Amino acid sequence: MELLLLIVALAVILAVSYAAFNFLSVKRMEEGTDRMKEIAEAIRIGANAFIRYEYKIVGIIGAVIAVILGVLISWQTGVAFVIGAVMSATAGWVGMKIATYANVRVANSARETGDLGKTLKVAFKGGSVMGLCVAGFALFGVLIVVLLFGMALGQISDVANGTVQHGLIFPALETGFTMTLSGYALGCSVIALFNRVGGGIYTKAADMGADLVGKTEAHIPEDDPRNPATIADNVGDNVGDVAGLGSDLLESFVGAMLSGVILGCEMCVKQIVSGELLNILLLFPLIFAGVGLIGCVIGIAYLLLKKKLSDQVHRELNIATWISAGVAIVGSFLLSFFMFQNADAEALKVIGFKLGNFSPWVAAIFGIATGIIIGMISEYYTSYDFKPTKNIAGASKEGSALTITQGLATGMISCMAPVIVLAVAIFGSFAVAGMYGISCAALGMLSFVAATVSVDTYGPISDNAGGIAEMSELGKEVRAITDKLDSVGNTTAAIGKGFAIGSAALAALSMMTSYLFAFMGDINMVQNWMDSLVLNVMQPLTLCGALVGAALPYMFSGMLIEAVAKAARKMVEEVRRQFNEIKGILTGEAKPDYKTCIEISSQGSLKEMRVPCIIAIAIPVVSGFIFGAQFVGGILIGATVSAIMLAIFCGNSGGAWDNAKKYIESGGVEGHGKGSSAHDASVVGDTVGDPLKDTVGPSLDILIKIMSTISLVAVVIFSEYNLFSLLGL
Repeated sequence: MELLLLIVALAVILAVSYAAFNFLSVKRMEEGTDRMKEIAEAIRIGANAFIRYEYKIVGIIGAVIAVILGVLISWQTGVAFVIGAVMSATAGWVGMKIATYANVRVANSARETGDLGKTLKVAFKGGSVMGLCVAGFALFGVLIVVLLFGMALGQISDVANGTVQHGLIFPALETGFTMTLSGYALGCSVIALFNRVGGGIYTKAADMGADLVGKTEAHIPEDDPRNPATIADNVGDNVGDVAGLGSDLLESFVGAMLSGVILGCEMCVKQIVSGELLNILLLFPLIFAGVGLIGCVIGIAYLLLKKKLSDQVHRELNIATWISAGVAIVGSFLLSFFMFQNADAEALKVIGFKLGNFSPWVAAIFGIATGIIIGMISEYYTSYDFKPTKNIAGASKEGSALTITQGLATGMISCMAPVIVLAVAIFGSFAVAGMYGISCAALGMLSFVAATVSVDTYGPISDNAGGIAEMSELGKEVRAITDKLDSVGNTTAAIGKGFAIGSAALAALSMMTSYLFAFMGDINMVQNWMDSLVLNVMQPLTLCGALVGAALPYMFSGMLIEAVAKAARKMVEEVRRQFNEIKGILTGEAKPDYKTCIEISSQGSLKEMRVPCIIAIAIPVVSGFIFGAQFVGGILIGATVSAIMLAIFCGNSGGAWDNAKKYIESGGVEGHGKGSSAHDASVVGDTVGDPLKDTVGPSLDILIKIMSTISLVAVVIFSEYNLFSLLGL
């Protein structure tokens, strides 16, 4: 076991070392002119100030949660929670730092070389730091938990031997390795929730404020230095689309990994599998993740070491992803063959393995294929190379109403195909490897997460580079390069969101089995144990929970959109005030007050993020202590199904609106370029889509994962101690 874990350790060392090398490599590059340095420094200061203050708030909330977990469940769970929070926060912070260094260097590369391929390499090198840190820190934290609590403190042996640990305050409460792992996952989830929600509100408040006044009222270009909200907008790209993205997908990666490990432990506790098979079921997800990370290092290195990149940006990025996915496919095949080849055939059949030792590999292939296909579907609906986005751009000729109508239709239609693909993956992975297969599919989808995050992060870095180029008054040829990179970045962002929500659905479903194990008592019928794990949706309490759960993502989304609107309204008022009161801004004779706009976004986002985040954490716990485990089970099912559709709709419609605007700006609609009525209409559509694609959509996958994780942690208490049971209901 220890020897196999060396693969994980090697992957962590390789990824973090390569990330550090790329970080320093980017930082050594030239920043450009004095004006470029000045703007980059302002963005850097704003991003640092926001994330420091946000982490203070999250630190206080996290400390309270850690103490509660440590007192009510076990000290191991509390410590694991802190480890998870630190890993997630560190990944987000490092990603934000490199983005604020890389943005100006991308702009300078475009200025000095005039070469799209060379500029792409700089942007991708910056993005690779985030990608490698996401997977590297996630695996590092899991390795610490397994080595410290699982092996050194004997929690894995306790699971294998059937030794039951009990809580101090609640003696009936069974604690152990599954609770420790859940604590780690919960720590990652809490940081991801606050980073995504807080950063999402920040970036969209600034973006909407800048667009609504600057573009549609003053008719000045995007990122024009005369617009007071431009610096805040660029700061938002770093705190929302980079730090938030990194924490989000780190949490997805951890959830996918640990869902299989926790399920294996639960099956061993219920004596469905032996201690010997437990070791294999526990190790396989970790080793698989390590092999996938090594594949990502190879894929990322290919693009960065390639002598000359073509102007086909999307193709170059796809090649890096495909190489990473290819290594993951081959690696998972070898792991399945060697790790399960000596396992008892009857024991494998009991847990649902229909294809023997190849079952986990086939299940992982379902996940990998699903991720790639969902990405292709997202690209079709959001890229302006295809009909749906071109139709939105064409509709803009008739005004903003039809732009919004066409975008809504595109987003709604785009939900069906990904959901069908996801359903096939769920059924197929379950058919070949049982519930453990579903967790393998989730991990397969995210096995090359370092590559997908690298591709995703390069987008906001390129967007920032375009802003710096505009504010520094560089040539049009520079902005043309950054705009091309940014446009592809919108599509890669939509693809990344598809990966996130798809893997969240698979991981949440896998955790649902562990949730049922936790309160359904002993499973006696080993051969058909799955038949005993039934959540009856027609049972009134469960059905009520499902209805509440289905409504929850809509309430959560509405609160986020309202929060963005409130902060954006203040930003609009401030920009208008400066245009009216500071004479000479629009003529370029006076400098706008950037600092006030940054403060408005910071204060607005930090104030507005608290209630939605606390609701997401509190609802499953409070509901559990009132109504019990059946009701919360219904909430989890309803929320998962509802959030999947809503997240796909938000991500694709928002991305399509954004790229429809860029299609018009690039001259795609004949006779309607920048400054035309069609362009004004497309700006309105893009502004409507901003909070959908960058605040709501990315937050929904975190919502269902944090609800699943915290329910799994708390169910061991509220299944025994709840108001309805006390009243005999």
